[in-house]
Amino acid sequence: MAASTRPPGGTRDFLPEDVRRREHVIGIVREVYERFGYEPLETPAFENVETLLGRYGEEGNKLIFKILRRGSHEASGEADLALRYDLTVPLARVVAQYQSELPRFFKRYQIQPVWRADRPARGRFREFYQCDIDAVGTTSLLVEAEQLEAVSEVLERLGFNDFVVRLNHRDLLAALLRAAGVPPSLEASALVAIDKLDKIGRAGVQAELVARGVTDTAAASCLDGLGMDSPMGLEGRLQGDARGQYAIGQLQSIHSLAGPFAGRRIRIDPSLARGLSYYTGAIMEITVADLSGSLGGGGRYDHLIGTFLGRDVPACGFSLGLERIIVVMTERSMFPDRLAGGAADVMVTIWSHETRVDSLALASELRRGGLRVDVYPEADKIGKQFKYASSRHVPCVAVVGDDERARREIAIKDLRTGEQKSVPRGEAIPFLKGLLQARGPEPHASSIP
Repeated sequence: MAASTRPPGGTRDFLPEDVRRREHVIGIVREVYERFGYEPLETPAFENVETLLGRYGEEGNKLIFKILRRGSHEASGEADLALRYDLTVPLARVVAQYQSELPRFFKRYQIQPVWRADRPARGRFREFYQCDIDAVGTTSLLVEAEQLEAVSEVLERLGFNDFVVRLNHRDLLAALLRAAGVPPSLEASALVAIDKLDKIGRAGVQAELVARGVTDTAAASCLDGLGMDSPMGLEGRLQGDARGQYAIGQLQSIHSLAGPFAGRRIRIDPSLARGLSYYTGAIMEITVADLSGSLGGGGRYDHLIGTFLGRDVPACGFSLGLERIIVVMTERSMFPDRLAGGAADVMVTIWSHETRVDSLALASELRRGGLRVDVYPEADKIGKQFKYASSRHVPCVAVVGDDERARREIAIKDLRTGEQKSVPRGEAIPFLKGLLQARGPEPHASSIP
C-alpha cells in the first residue's frame, strides 16, 4: 500500500501562488510594523518544555505539542522540549536572557510559525504564522493605542474596511464577576467559560459556568453584565468597585488616544475574555463579520516576564493571524491581480540545439536589465514552448529564430493580446518593460499558435 501524500492534519503545503499571497501580506505587515519603530526578532521553533507549561492556563496547556526525549531516554515517554505555542512567551524569555543588551523601551516585531494541537477548522490550523508586535518596559497606555493604530493600518492597507476592534480589560471582567456574585476562587475557571461565548453562545456558557461551580443566579447576572456596552451603565453596575472603575477609565483613555485608523473602529466589549492567563490589563481583538473567531488579538501582560526574571517588567502586545487574514482575503477576492502572475516576465525559447548558448546569453542580458526571465529547457516545437509559457502565466515570449539572428533582432510575442513584433536586440529591454507596464489580461488560448 502506497504511503499517503497528504500533509498531516492541520498543516498545508503552499504552492507558488499561495506563497506569493503570503509574502504579499507579510510584506505589508513588516513595512507597517517597521514604520512604527518595531525591530525584528526571531526565536527557535521549540523551547524547553518548562518554558511553556503553566503560562497559558488550563486550555492552553492541553494544546502544547511536546517533543519526547531522544536517544537512550526515548523509552521513558517524557518530554523535555515543546514546539512554541505563541511568540509572546519566547519574547518574555528573551527579555529575561538579554536584559542588559536591550534598550529601556524594547519594541519588537516577530513573524514566525507557531504550533497548537488544536482541532482544525476554517481558518484554524495546527501550524500557523503569527505576526506580533510587542512593547516592553512601560505601563503607558500610549502603547495600546499605538498598537491598535498599527494593526488597523495593516488591515486597511490589505483592503479590509469592515473590521471591528473589540476592547476590554481584565480588571473590568473581574469586577463584573464580583458584582454577579462569582466567588474569587472560581474567577479563573469562569473566564475560561466566558472565552467561549462566541463559539457556544449565552446558553452554552451559562451551562458551563454552572458546571464549574457558579450558581445559576450568579451565572445569569454575570452574563447580563457582559452584555452591557455603555460606560455609564457599567459604572452604575460597578458603583463602589474601585478596580472596576479604574478599568473603565483605562479603556476610555485608550479609545481617546487611538489615532484615526483605530479610533472609529473601537468598541468597548465587556464580554471579550481572551483565554490566555498571562493577561493583566487591557485585552484587544479584531473581528470581521464573515469569520468565526478573530483576525488577531492581544493585550497587556505586566507579570509574564517576571516569571523568568524574578521582577516584573511591563509589556503589551498584539498578534495578527496570517492564516485567518489570508482565508478571508481569498474568499473575498481581495488579492491584487498581479499576484496571480507567473514567476517570470518573459520566457526565452530555444530555436534549435545549436542556438542554446545564444538563448542563454539573451536571458542573461534581459536579467541584467531587471527582468525576471525563464528559459525553455529543450529545443521543442515553438508552439509547445508558447503553450508552456501560457500555462505558467508568463506574459511575454522572446524568440530568436534564424531570420531574427541574421538581423540582430528579437521577436517578442505578448501572450495577453496575441500581438508579435520584432525589435532590435538592443531595444528589447525597454520594449519588454513597456509591454509589462501595460498589464494586459492573462494569456489566453487564442493567442497561442
